[in-house]
Amino acid sequence: MQLSVIIPTYNPDVTRLEQTLTGLKSQSLPVNQWELIVIDNNSSNNFWQQLNLGWHPASKIVKETKQGLTFARLKGFNELTSDIIVLVDDDNILNAGYLEKALNIFRQNPQIGAIGGKSIPLFETTPPEWLGEFYGSLALRDLGDEPLLATWNNQYPACAPIGAGMAIQRKALTSYIEKITSGNSNISDRTGNSLSSGGDNDMIIEILKSGWQVGYFPELTLQHIITAQRMKADYLARLLNNTNKSWVQLLQSHGINPRQQVTKAGALLRKAKAWFRYKAWKSKPDYIKWQGACGTFDGLASLPHK
Repeated sequence: MQLSVIIPTYNPDVTRLEQTLTGLKSQSLPVNQWELIVIDNNSSNNFWQQLNLGWHPASKIVKETKQGLTFARLKGFNELTSDIIVLVDDDNILNAGYLEKALNIFRQNPQIGAIGGKSIPLFETTPPEWLGEFYGSLALRDLGDEPLLATWNNQYPACAPIGAGMAIQRKALTSYIEKITSGNSNISDRTGNSLSSGGDNDMIIEILKSGWQVGYFPELTLQHIITAQRMKADYLARLLNNTNKSWVQLLQSHGINPRQQVTKAGALLRKAKAWFRYKAWKSKPDYIKWQGACGTFDGLASLPHK
């Protein structure tokens, strides 16, 4: 096998998961050159009974009972047999040439450890006009039509791959896997219904610190299904709150947090001031941004004080 596709999933919507599988079924890379591993992260909806993977000769569903995206991915890493990995979420639809193009990029650029590309929205309902302000938080992005590369310089690069569709050289994951398996990671990631999301960024930083490059390649394009629920203000407010908190904790764990720690009382005061600064009562986007700021303050308050 030249490549392994890993799909971690927890109580997925089977219709959306089938769209993901249809995208994979349409890949230009022949199925005898890549394997498909679906990780059931302790789901309770028996989704696997409704799936037909008979079209792929090297496919399997593996269960990981330890809850959390990080542990589901780690299970996939332990199961795969190839040197190239593509992480696919259960609401991603890869363009037909995605896998073949990812392989070619690594062949031509052996110094790159992880790559990603464009994540284009596929809205299930009409989005609110203001949603574009929060595309980044929804793992949607388009950085243009030119490749971008980055090395480690003690800050997180803007062109770093996002988790959706991230392709990785297996050997670039050595330090990250050792960190997770040794229990030395305290980074929170998506677990059950939690919206924390530090795992993708932690993986990228470990790859960069190991001396690899990371990159953005526009020819790698996928559609990201955005449901009506994910466009609601209360969901987005919780998403920004949780992700901003985990972002501060991630930066702190790698010694690159530029902000000062605060006390819990200090965080409350900053939240109150931010309520007025963001005018959180005026509109849904203002409220969402305020909740994001609150997540940052909660993250700063959660750090160990010297």
